[in-house]
Amino acid sequence: MASSMSGSSQAFQMALKVGRPPNIQRLFPNSQALLVSGGFIDKAMLAKGSAISIAANGRSHLIIRGVLRAAQRANSALIIEIAKSEGGAAAYCPVNYWNIARQVDALCNEMGITIPIALHADHYGIKGEADITAAKAEIPSIFDAGITSIAIDASHLPDDQNLLASIALRPFVPQWASLETEVGEIKGKLGLSTVEEALFLIQGLNAHEIYPTWIALNNGTTHGIEASGQGIQVDLTAEIHAALEPYRVSGAQHGTSGNSSERLREIRDKTRTTKANVATALQMISWGLKVNDDGNAQLDEAGQFIKIRGEGVNATLWEEMLTYAAKNGLSGGNFKKLNLPFENKFLGQEKRYRDRMAKRVEDFVFNLLTEVFDATDTAPHAIDAINQAGSFDPGPRAERIEDPAQWTRDLIIERAKSIVSDKGPEGDFDD
Repeated sequence: MASSMSGSSQAFQMALKVGRPPNIQRLFPNSQALLVSGGFIDKAMLAKGSAISIAANGRSHLIIRGVLRAAQRANSALIIEIAKSEGGAAAYCPVNYWNIARQVDALCNEMGITIPIALHADHYGIKGEADITAAKAEIPSIFDAGITSIAIDASHLPDDQNLLASIALRPFVPQWASLETEVGEIKGKLGLSTVEEALFLIQGLNAHEIYPTWIALNNGTTHGIEASGQGIQVDLTAEIHAALEPYRVSGAQHGTSGNSSERLREIRDKTRTTKANVATALQMISWGLKVNDDGNAQLDEAGQFIKIRGEGVNATLWEEMLTYAAKNGLSGGNFKKLNLPFENKFLGQEKRYRDRMAKRVEDFVFNLLTEVFDATDTAPHAIDAINQAGSFDPGPRAERIEDPAQWTRDLIIERAKSIVSDKGPEGDFDD
């Protein structure tokens, strides 16, 4: 693939020289892969206007391969991510926080990928003080391994503790790295985020000179398989983004699998969203399961997934996966737990099966990028932003406008008492 796809060869080489952050330079000193801070991906989407980068959850090597090919075809800047539940210390996927950079870098060099790519540690969950203590060691370790962006997700906690956790952990994230924050745990139509909650979080961060690239909301979606039909609440999202406009934070849309293309285009056109996570759909598509136009896996009359003949994994391996799932009590969304025990079997298939798994992902993602998210030709915008900065650091995206004296620890706790919100039911909503 020619480097001219993502701009001039000279511009790409200049960006390659200055745009790769120190951890990437150290790990891959001779690489031709343009792995960058997520801030540049956001800048590219904003420069084009009404454009969204896919943030693809690379649950397996073949998914990553397909996503990279799709983004190269679309000449789109890209985010590849893995969440803490997927790829943290208790991972159910073979791709994790500590090997995702090596996999992406190797594939970029193998396939001649010339688009800018951010490597995002999604949903780095904080559910209590013990998680904060552990994170102070673990977060630096994942940046040592090549991560260039992180979502510190303390949305499981009350509003004051969410804010205080982010303040406590910001010093452990490199200044050049992009940061995502979250308000309202992703629970579908329950516990929807409010303007008041979002402003409290972003204003408190601003007072402490923390300027997130993205904010994720509970705006009506669910992780995994979207069965409710409720989907993204576009008007709510637009209202919250408008209230946050002075703080220059963009939106991260979670739970896109199962939402219609029409709804995703509305999010693109009516909100400040520049990042859209896609996880479950890519997994199901790679395996060769029947999905609807929205990427939601379809079930037969017995409530079982429908495997398409001649697509995805070979038939014998699919039967083995079903047997394993039945033996281990896995059904529905919990088929995600097949990723780890079956990765080597996916990679041990004949090349034709591996190729068709990656190709199906490629075609689905290419359609999302070009027909839904309008991310076509955003790679040159990211490269231009890197070269204009002359650095791997995109720089601060905002400035402090809140008075830090009004956002001390004691005042944060006191302020939070006046917030009226519904956090929804208790439970495990990680994906």
